[in-house]
Amino acid sequence: MKNEWNNLDENTKRALLDVAKQFEFTNETPSWYDNKNNKLDEVEFCTWFISKHPLKYVGGIFYDIDGIISEEKLKKEIVDALKPYVKTNIVKRAKQILDALRYESMCEIIPKHTDRIHFKNGTYFINGGFVPEKEFCSNRLPVNYNSDAIPPTRWLRFLDELLYPEDIYTLQEFMGYILIPTTKAQAMLLLIGNGGEGKSRVGFVCRNLLGNNMTICSISTLANNKFSLADQEGMLLMIDDDMKMEALTDTGVIKAVVTMEDKMNLERKGKQSYQGYLNVRIMAFGNGSLSSLYDKSDGFYRRQITIRVKEKSQNRVDDRNLSAKLSEETEGIALWCLEGLKRLIKNEFHFTISERTLQNQAELRREEDSILDFFESEGYITFDKNAIATTKELYEAYCLWGNDNLIKIRSESSFSKELRQRADKLGLKYLKNASIDNKTARGYKGICAIHTLKDIPFKN
Repeated sequence: MKNEWNNLDENTKRALLDVAKQFEFTNETPSWYDNKNNKLDEVEFCTWFISKHPLKYVGGIFYDIDGIISEEKLKKEIVDALKPYVKTNIVKRAKQILDALRYESMCEIIPKHTDRIHFKNGTYFINGGFVPEKEFCSNRLPVNYNSDAIPPTRWLRFLDELLYPEDIYTLQEFMGYILIPTTKAQAMLLLIGNGGEGKSRVGFVCRNLLGNNMTICSISTLANNKFSLADQEGMLLMIDDDMKMEALTDTGVIKAVVTMEDKMNLERKGKQSYQGYLNVRIMAFGNGSLSSLYDKSDGFYRRQITIRVKEKSQNRVDDRNLSAKLSEETEGIALWCLEGLKRLIKNEFHFTISERTLQNQAELRREEDSILDFFESEGYITFDKNAIATTKELYEAYCLWGNDNLIKIRSESSFSKELRQRADKLGLKYLKNASIDNKTARGYKGICAIHTLKDIPFKN
């Protein structure tokens, strides 16, 4: 063996000595393990682990310098550290240490910065440019900031095939909006079409930009499953890639998430509910608009930006490699999104919405809200500042209109409630005691029912 060593050249000897030193160092017994008594000091281990891998535990979620980190990944790191010393119940010990880490790294909150974006390679200040330094943050993007990135020509060509030019501005602003943790714009984005246009590719690009900072969940599940809210904690975006056509029975949760300004009650399976913040935005793709079974209020519809995509060209040949090509343009797309974010901020978080989209949204609203559609109809009512109609007469005219147009009518109480809420917008004055034909009843001044069920038999 000695002769073999002497026959080696000096470079090889030095390399072997370096390896030996590293091996010797890695086999030193750490301070958190008592080799003689085969005992593990969990407190000392946590101190050592956090010094090696800085952590913060906020609202049931672990964060490191790169943002959210899964508990499974942390357990894997703990197991790897224990392997040379702990030979039995190693997974159980790792779980115990993970519980101890929660308390050792617990803090009240991680600052949610809306003036900067945390890229993979540093921090971009919206009004100050890029610096390579990193800081603890609630969300770090998996993409590098590259001011010299090649313009995303394939992405822009795809958008030109998918959307009308003026609607691209809206998408650009929304995709910039999801890069920072805020719900200040108070809107969700819906892309609807007949199918096959490529809407889901937008979600794919968002995944490239956000990585694990987004979730896939249906809007109906979010509205009805009490545990799904907690799954959105710490997320920047939730995508519903196949929005259901069924009307929502309850819109309270959706409206609260879109306009989130304070803590919400969050609940995870098997755990006590708690108060937490959500900054998740909602983007959905489907074949029809988002509707509600009972909520026809402005508050529900004004939270939606519904863009109808172009119909798929019969001559278009789908590119099976489009996803890969778009992935190659992620850094350029990130710069494109920054342009939209800056424009949105300049407009005080009011989105640029085309006249076409505004008209489409109004039409969709009328289709979903038969009462609103009724008051815009002709031949059943007339507006006259001196006319008076009882609520019952107006409801009968509404029923007749619904029968003529094969539209399902809403209940008397629902009609009365909606009419009362919309009276001012319709230019009507509510009368608690409207006098008609020597009778007094609740009604409205400024409108007259032309035809009612008294005049024309209702046909079933």
